[in-house]
Amino acid sequence: MIKELPDVLLLSYLGDSVFEVLVRERLIKIKGANPQSCNKESLSYVSAPFQAEAAKRLADHFSEDEAEIFRHGKNAKSNSNPRNTSLYTYRIATGLEAVFGYNYYINNNERNRELFELGFPCGEKEESE
Repeated sequence: MIKELPDVLLLSYLGDSVFEVLVRERLIKIKGANPQSCNKESLSYVSAPFQAEAAKRLADHFSEDEAEIFRHGKNAKSNSNPRNTSLYTYRIATGLEAVFGYNYYINNNERNRELFELGFPCGEKEESE
């Protein structure tokens, strides 16, 4: 793994933004609706419970480095208290965001798209509601 990486919580912070962009891009392509409806729907995608479920689906697809980043992100001690979810779920989501932040940081954006497609198959959210 690259030695000169930012702290895993900073990678998670970055990954949160990367993930949000991927979700917004997906909703614009699928829904093509107005910004208000896209924003409303995006909130459920960027929730810790939804991300934690995706992390479970992606675990077997992580590279060795991604698995290590995920583990560090999941186990990182944060001063944030989760809202509307358990600490366990929040930590799994933090680990997933760290992976997305890591890939962005090392300029591996294609890998983020690949993981996003694996973890969030097109139309899955709409069908599960």
